[in-house]
Amino acid sequence: MQKILKYLRKADQDYHLIEANDKVAIGVSGGKDSMLLLKALSEYQKFKHKDFEIIAIHLKMGFPNMDSTIIEEYCKQIDIPYYEEEVPIYEILKHYEKQDGRLDCSRCSNLKRGAIVNAAKEHNCTKIAFAHHGDDAVETFLLNAIYGGKLSTFQPKIYYADNEISFIRPLVYVHEKDIISAVKRLEIPVVKSTCPQDGNSRRQDMKELLDQLYKQYPESRKNLLSMLSNSAIHLWDKES
Repeated sequence: MQKILKYLRKADQDYHLIEANDKVAIGVSGGKDSMLLLKALSEYQKFKHKDFEIIAIHLKMGFPNMDSTIIEEYCKQIDIPYYEEEVPIYEILKHYEKQDGRLDCSRCSNLKRGAIVNAAKEHNCTKIAFAHHGDDAVETFLLNAIYGGKLSTFQPKIYYADNEISFIRPLVYVHEKDIISAVKRLEIPVVKSTCPQDGNSRRQDMKELLDQLYKQYPESRKNLLSMLSNSAIHLWDKES
């Protein structure tokens, strides 16, 4: 956890993710990334020199056999207020299935974003924290390059003026392998996704492509993440 907190603190310092008196809603799906983020931010509260609140929000999207009991119990264990929001996202997605029967991941993402914003505003949160990590950022970069014809990825912090709320990603400097290691070592419970698209998406294709690249060129894992804040590309602007 020390390594995770080190990278979390660096991301906070570089991008001013969390400020005094913030109330941060953590979007928690139950997967390893969001469950680790719960633990990491609860630990970060203890030694950070500014006060902020955190709550957990889980969207019950209607996927079959999804049991959120483990998430609620873990939040109680680490003393984080937990809230559930029922949203009929799966039913909506089924109306927009692609010709091959696959769900529209982009539409799902937009629906989830709107739902989590509404829930966070109801609880007077100033920011929403997502558990996207460094490998997610590189995968998104490739997805946008290959399928969108543009060089871009998500930002560590972005403010939405229309909703008066910021999205933050405290784990942007963390690699997935470190998350897997920490979750196993700390025995953090994880809920398996029941989304029928899980493991069968363009993002999964990018993950597998990058895994091949990392095996052949191990140094590329670190360098590809570093390039996102490299001044030569300048995709991420560090705040002074």
